[in-house]
Amino acid sequence: MNARPWALTVAGLLLVLAGIVLLLVTPVIQRRQVKANVQIDPASGLAYKMWRDVPVPFYMSLYFFEVKNPQEILRGEKPVLAQRGPYTYREYRQKSNITFHNNYTVSYREYRRYYFYPDGSAGNESDVLVLPNMLALMNNSDTGLFTVYTGVDNITKVHVVDNWNGAKEVSYWHSEQCNMINGTAGEMWPPFITPSDSLTFYSPDSCRTLELVFQKSGWTFDIPSFRYVAPKTMFANGTVYPPNQGFCPCRQSGVLNVSTCRHNSQVFISHPHFYNADPVLWEAVDGLHPNERDHALFIDIHPLTGIPLNVSIKLQLNLYVKAVQGITETGNIQPVLLPLLWFDESGYIDGPAVDTFYYFMVVLPTIFQYLQYALITVGCILVLVALALEIVRLKKQISLPGKKTASIHLIDASHDFINLHKVTIQPPKLHGKKSQPLRITQALQFW
Repeated sequence: MNARPWALTVAGLLLVLAGIVLLLVTPVIQRRQVKANVQIDPASGLAYKMWRDVPVPFYMSLYFFEVKNPQEILRGEKPVLAQRGPYTYREYRQKSNITFHNNYTVSYREYRRYYFYPDGSAGNESDVLVLPNMLALMNNSDTGLFTVYTGVDNITKVHVVDNWNGAKEVSYWHSEQCNMINGTAGEMWPPFITPSDSLTFYSPDSCRTLELVFQKSGWTFDIPSFRYVAPKTMFANGTVYPPNQGFCPCRQSGVLNVSTCRHNSQVFISHPHFYNADPVLWEAVDGLHPNERDHALFIDIHPLTGIPLNVSIKLQLNLYVKAVQGITETGNIQPVLLPLLWFDESGYIDGPAVDTFYYFMVVLPTIFQYLQYALITVGCILVLVALALEIVRLKKQISLPGKKTASIHLIDASHDFINLHKVTIQPPKLHGKKSQPLRITQALQFW
């Protein structure tokens, strides 16, 4: 092999080797960078800022159910409801009293404030609604004292709740499993999520741990994502789903009695319009139309980092009403779970945060991915070119000048034709003598 094919071969093999090294090393480097940047650590940069000052714009959209036939209900007729809204409020979240502990945990309180957002509303705050001003009760409220793991010592525990208000479990329910505080606080999750994983979080609004399941993979704002949704068993009663027996006493499947953590008021939560609930519930009133598109909650999450990209949490508040003996105002009201309102707490990553996220989580990995395959491809091409050049060189050596040609006539009688074969014969080299013509006698053999 001469110098040119040899150089091409070496260069090609080096490029292939570099591509293979990138193929193997890039995922390792990426995982290492993710681990370093999703910890709850002031030195981790972007992730810590996103956790402390949530850049995602959140909106609280309220839908109220207006009762159209109050007098008829008192006479025992079916309630007729009309949905009004949305009345949308911009939600601002701010963490306060952030305290780091020696056991790799951090405690904080998160305060939420709401400001009316006319552009996203179908009415205004001057509308008359015969309902308590729920936002007045919620404004400047906090979700309790959360203590979560920072992930500095173990990245699989980052954002996981250690305790809430100093307790590792609640006492609202009737089984150890139902009282468990599991998962995160519902803002971020540990990285490296797979479809077999669930998204678990403790919800102070629901007074319990909730679990979402994988539905499908896709893209959110050109960023790869997994969509997680509520399973049909989330608010199922103990008869339909035995693990939920600890949340009873239960009514029909699809609602959760939260009266024990709501000052013993007869309040039940469910999906909007009793979506995924026993049809008896939404058939007991007129005006409800449950469907997945409008009433199913979901979270689109980036599986590599555990950071949500698009969120829509939807819940409905229902009041159990019935006639009370001795109270004439209740008339002959038939027992019914009466929907009061439902809300959609939604948010999505936006602005500079999504640009930065897209660059580091999509653009750079894509560049390295194409680079590694390009190196392997170019390297293979160079090796093939070198091989082709060597083959051409060998062929030229075989057909060098000075070769003698003799024609030999062979007769193939079995096929009734004569084939002429040209045979190349190399004259022997004689030391000190001139080359002599070669004489060949070829016998004719008949078959």
